[in-house]
Amino acid sequence: MRQFGLIGYPLSHSFSQGFFSEKFLHENIKDAHYANFPIASISEFNALWRQDPALEGLNVTIPYKKEVIPFIQYPSSVVQKINACNCIRKFNNELYGYNTDVIGFEKSLLPLLKPHHTQALILGTGGAAAAVEYVLQKLSIAYQLVSRTKKEKASIFNASVIHYSELNADIIHEHTLLINTSPIGMYPNVDESPAIAYDGIGADHYLYDLVYNPAETLFLSKGKEKGAAIKNGLDMLHIQAEESWLIWNASTPIHQ
Repeated sequence: MRQFGLIGYPLSHSFSQGFFSEKFLHENIKDAHYANFPIASISEFNALWRQDPALEGLNVTIPYKKEVIPFIQYPSSVVQKINACNCIRKFNNELYGYNTDVIGFEKSLLPLLKPHHTQALILGTGGAAAAVEYVLQKLSIAYQLVSRTKKEKASIFNASVIHYSELNADIIHEHTLLINTSPIGMYPNVDESPAIAYDGIGADHYLYDLVYNPAETLFLSKGKEKGAAIKNGLDMLHIQAEESWLIWNASTPIHQ
């Protein structure tokens, strides 16, 4: 039985296991199994491969998208650029690292993107934020990152990083694309939302939340009340998961 899975901690928020289990069932894939591996420390990473020789690939979620990279023999060019890996393939007993969040986010973002969405705020500065940065750079959308702490060199493209306390309604009004890459509002903390001036949001805004559990976070709900377009990260999850499956099943490692 071919084994695949997801590492992160905790994993109560993740739909990946359910997605792949349903995929295997509907596509009559009988030789594969997908499991959650909620490891409390990245130091447990190598043991996963030793304990299960049938393990061929892993998805990676919070908080290990950066921490896992030193364990990868062949990180893709995208992983090296954004310093975030969310997909691993074992090939000839060596590990290849990829970032399918980049593809998933871009394809998911585009359907609701309008010409006036030329300025963005990225809420959060973690591994997912790096993937979002990469895509916004590609789409020539100007952006700033927003952090709960003052961080040096938090941006992979040297974009400015501001603190939540610096945000006011005018800044929110000017930045019509708001992207939450942080876990704020993720189940079970569904009563939380990023600390921004929601009064600055209007009908021209597009709020995108990488969180997909719950389906409508408080962040998205507050945006919808103001008439903004909203989207959660479920579509992104599905796209990046399918990209992972392509990577795991390619005859030789894919170059990204």
